[in-house]
Amino acid sequence: MKISLSWLHTYLKTTQSPQELAETLTRSGIEVKSIISTGSNLSNVVAAQILSSDPHPNADRLSVCIVDDGSAHQRQIVCGAKNYHVGDKVLLALPGALLPGGIKIKIGKLRGVESEGMMCSSQELGLGSGASGLHILPAETILGTEVQELFPSDTILELEVTPNRPDWLGHIGVAREAAAFGAGELTRIFHTDSAAACEHLMDTASASNCSSGSMKHTAVVAIHHLPCHHQDSRRLATNQYEICGLIEKPHISPLLSHQDSSAPRVMDAHACPFYSVRFFDLIQVNQVSSLLSRRLESIGVRSINNIVDIANYVMMETGQPLHAFDAKKIQGILTVRFARQGESLEALDGVTYHLRSSDLIIADEKGPQALAGILGGMASGVRESTESILLESAVFNPTVIRASACFHGIRTDASYRFERGSHAALASEALERATSLIKECSQNVVVHEVAVIGSLPAATLLPLRYDRVRSLLGFSLKDEEISSLLTKIGCTPCEHGWRIPSWRLDLTREVDLIEEIIRLYGIERISPRYFSIPSESSLADRRYDGMMLLRRRLMASGFCEVRTSALVAPEVSALQTIRLRNPMGEEQSVLRTSLLPGLKAVIEHNLCQGAKGLRIFEVGKVFVKCVENTSAQEESLSLALIMTGEAESSSWRGGVRRSLDLYDLKGALDALLPGKMTYHPSVRPLPEPMAIAMDLFCDDHYCGYIGCLSPEEARKFMLSGQDDVLIVAQVELTPLLQALDHGAWKKEGPLPIFPSMTRDLAVVVAKSISYHALEQALLAQQEPSLKNILLIDIFTDPTGEKISAQHKSLTLQLTFQDEHRTLTTQEVNMICERMIVVLKESFDLAIRS
Repeated sequence: MKISLSWLHTYLKTTQSPQELAETLTRSGIEVKSIISTGSNLSNVVAAQILSSDPHPNADRLSVCIVDDGSAHQRQIVCGAKNYHVGDKVLLALPGALLPGGIKIKIGKLRGVESEGMMCSSQELGLGSGASGLHILPAETILGTEVQELFPSDTILELEVTPNRPDWLGHIGVAREAAAFGAGELTRIFHTDSAAACEHLMDTASASNCSSGSMKHTAVVAIHHLPCHHQDSRRLATNQYEICGLIEKPHISPLLSHQDSSAPRVMDAHACPFYSVRFFDLIQVNQVSSLLSRRLESIGVRSINNIVDIANYVMMETGQPLHAFDAKKIQGILTVRFARQGESLEALDGVTYHLRSSDLIIADEKGPQALAGILGGMASGVRESTESILLESAVFNPTVIRASACFHGIRTDASYRFERGSHAALASEALERATSLIKECSQNVVVHEVAVIGSLPAATLLPLRYDRVRSLLGFSLKDEEISSLLTKIGCTPCEHGWRIPSWRLDLTREVDLIEEIIRLYGIERISPRYFSIPSESSLADRRYDGMMLLRRRLMASGFCEVRTSALVAPEVSALQTIRLRNPMGEEQSVLRTSLLPGLKAVIEHNLCQGAKGLRIFEVGKVFVKCVENTSAQEESLSLALIMTGEAESSSWRGGVRRSLDLYDLKGALDALLPGKMTYHPSVRPLPEPMAIAMDLFCDDHYCGYIGCLSPEEARKFMLSGQDDVLIVAQVELTPLLQALDHGAWKKEGPLPIFPSMTRDLAVVVAKSISYHALEQALLAQQEPSLKNILLIDIFTDPTGEKISAQHKSLTLQLTFQDEHRTLTTQEVNMICERMIVVLKESFDLAIRS
């Protein structure tokens, strides 16, 4: 949905800028997707009149025109368009003009005939799609007028409208909403005489008892005292009063056409509760550009002819779609009915649609003439040869329209609006608005009375309890403030509550009114209140947060969390087991003492299903008997991890296949608590047969082990031909959670903005010296710019040719970075020299060049 601000300002007096107005609309609930500036800022493009047109001597499709641009010099223009007549006024690009797309106009020859400029279409000037061919200007346009004056700049707001607010689908509805939210003042909302009369009479009716005889007399007097030339005002007001039971149902005036005097028929009142049509004779159909067509083109609606443009203009103004039929192409009377088996319709888009029995159509004696509320038919479309029209304004069932549009794959501006709902009062008002516009563009048009099937619905009256408003909103609001807010959206007070304006189809309950009150008051103005006192963070809260943090970090390292049963069979558990007194079966008779047996079963199942690589973990409780006191039992929270398979999946890029190893799991554990985890050769008996194992410490507290299962144990869970190792870890969570509780859980700072520098340091040390010792010696220097240490190479030479057989070569990659500036090469080299001195003093090592 696009809204032109210059068009909107016709109804809304505001000083807000486009950005401020967009914020106001967003606050009201209308999402503004984009703000687009349009209009023309071209130079050397003026209004000109075609004085003559002759065929081109060397080209059948070209014409040679003489035009007057308001100057003393008449120009010869070669043109390929065919939609103009001699005497039309068009837009002429003079030599030197620079058009959109970088096209520069200059004097030249086309097929041997000189052309002193170019007559332009709307698309060539960036003024919208427009009609095909030249852009025809109104006859009253002054020659020589610059295009900037004819097409001033404009701003277009692209809106997202919620389905429950069809009143926002027109400029008037948006202006009304913007004014309610303080954007400005409504200056002129269109009302025909009939609509104004209805509003006046409805106000009178709502203020009195509708069943009183005096009121009935007042209604009749009011109707009959309308001016005699306002017969439609009488009819619309009469329909309004028929709802209240004030007068008997009026006689519907027949459709006065050149063919017959029969009114239209509606075969299903549920599918079409209101249908009105008006006959116009001596219509003048043309494609002359006007303010209406320019406004339509500014919001992306293509100008077709003045009659179709008026229908589209009223739709974009009020939100009510209209449709015009060529009256001479209609045989018999118009009938609103469902399609019959085998019927089809060639629509205005050139596509023939095969209709279903659930498709609502507008038909005559020949057959379908339009797909109701969606698209008109080609046979009865309005053309330049049209001399009389039938203008339709109706209300259709949204469900019926939506079903047909979806089935046939059609989305039009009309179906978009009918799918969201319409009402009879708007349909009547839109028809009157279109009538006044047609009278302006066709001076000799003969306008007949409106033929109406159906009546205007009764006004919606909703009760409102002011105490209920304050109770539901939770703050005090005076009765006068509530009334003032509801008045802003067009609601009027009456004896039994509030009368809802006809355009607010979404207001059907008391709570809907309360929602409007808080929407207008502003949710942001409500002060927050606590209905309960929040408790301070407890140890349980911090432990839960800590476990969730560990889970997220493991998933970031590529692990998937699994859940296994806490009840296991006796043979898969340790000796100090706790047996259930009344187990459901032998397979679930013992509480687990470790998480690893369950994870190994998960590994076995996934490998059998074809998985190539697995990384899984589980957080859960384990249960053991105390060694010192076998009658005592305890449970603890544990973390188990297991991984196997390829480190990376196969790729067309190739590369060397690498299996997951112990260092991959060690890296994942280090990422849980950076700088907190340490590893030492295992000296404790382990519950699993291990090929290699290390004890795991967190802040110097033992918390578990990490290692590789023995090949014999791993083969129990691997398929034949698989030789990958199973790397496992069993971790007690209590030390990790204590470390998190002391602040290790805090997030890292912002990403660095200054570059880092790396240096490779190769040292030769005795085999007895561990990498961990070297790393700790470097970290002990507390160099602030040292951000990371990575072991990238280990080299040994059993032959002793390159280095001694009792020594090894370690290559460390050191990363340096400063948070506030870029380090220089000299600074990094000096830091490395200091570190080398410390390493030489602490260890008997040599530096490799």
